[in-house]
Amino acid sequence: MDNLNLISNFAEFKELKNIDKSTMIEVLEDVFRHLLIKTYGTDENFDVIINPEKGDLEIWRNRTIVEDDAVENPHQQISLSEARRMDETYEVGEEVADEIKLESFGRRAVLSLRQNLASRILDLEKANLYAKYSEKVGEIINGEVYQVWKKEILVVDDDDNELVLPRSEQIPSDFFRKGDTIRAIVSRVEMKNNTPVIILSRTAPEFLERLFEQEVPEIFDGLITIKKIVRIPGERAKVAVESYDERIDPVGACVGMKGSRIYSIVRELKNENIDVVNYTSNTQLLIQRALNPAKISSITLDEEKKTASVYLKPSEVSLAIGKGGLNIRLANMLTGYDIDVYREVEEEDVALEEFSDEIDQWIIDALKNIGCDTAKSVLELSIDELAKRTDLEEETVREVVNILKSEFE
Repeated sequence: MDNLNLISNFAEFKELKNIDKSTMIEVLEDVFRHLLIKTYGTDENFDVIINPEKGDLEIWRNRTIVEDDAVENPHQQISLSEARRMDETYEVGEEVADEIKLESFGRRAVLSLRQNLASRILDLEKANLYAKYSEKVGEIINGEVYQVWKKEILVVDDDDNELVLPRSEQIPSDFFRKGDTIRAIVSRVEMKNNTPVIILSRTAPEFLERLFEQEVPEIFDGLITIKKIVRIPGERAKVAVESYDERIDPVGACVGMKGSRIYSIVRELKNENIDVVNYTSNTQLLIQRALNPAKISSITLDEEKKTASVYLKPSEVSLAIGKGGLNIRLANMLTGYDIDVYREVEEEDVALEEFSDEIDQWIIDALKNIGCDTAKSVLELSIDELAKRTDLEEETVREVVNILKSEFE
């Protein structure tokens, strides 16, 4: 076990774990100085010279020359006669440097040194990994599925670092085998037993946001802003977008020509339906857009309670609620309002002939001649217009209107 072997092993480790040269030298020197202190009681008169490129390491001990009978500390002083065996020109007071071989520390000390070195390198690797992925939180990474377990998937990145994708962070329809390429967002980095654990996610709204940034240049360039994303992973998502440039249609840009841009996102999310809506600060309009494709008749808001009562025609209610209630759940999440859906009660119209016992038949015929054959068709016109078109007296028209209105009150 020599210097070269120790340093070459370290160099290999350094290459694999991306430890920079200056840090490598610092750690290695610190480990050897610890060994010197343990062996000689001090490291002050020792030089540790490291060349990481060649894998060279040298330890030199510097001792002061004293008279033969004046040596008090053989690790810091050397007698004149011993010094002159190295070089006859040495004099008292000069310094002598001699190289300390690694073997001289003994097998047990060298083994301890290697263990200490490995431990320091491992700690450094953990710190680097934690720092590296802490900066990547919120970013998409590509990895390879290394192991599939019941509760999680083990993923390795390009540097063979191990990442974890829990079942709870997977889209329900996700199915991966060992060797598959996987895309996910770095959700968080946790420390467990002094070891960094990188947690990935495919269900986070940020994952969908990053996918949009990759597929829609206008979002990446900042011309379109994603205001909010809500998801029920694998089922449906709603994305509110806004553009500060009037020339850009944010929804059209996100969807792309014939859905070309959004198609790859939908495919990545296992056919998750994605609704892209124009964001607005007008709450009523935002709720209306959030409940698309349903057509809303009217909305009543309670700003304090953050509730909205939405009225729709009976045929539109199922569209507003959506399959399994997904549409209205996502609309609640997107708008921040608790939305209640109500069927709009439509009053039935009544034929004018039904009022023949209250209105003279010749008046009914006059109204029918201008196309008003039901009560509501008459009430839709003003008294002036009815009088002008039927040649009836205004007073007569007013009496007819009052009779018809009472039917619906």
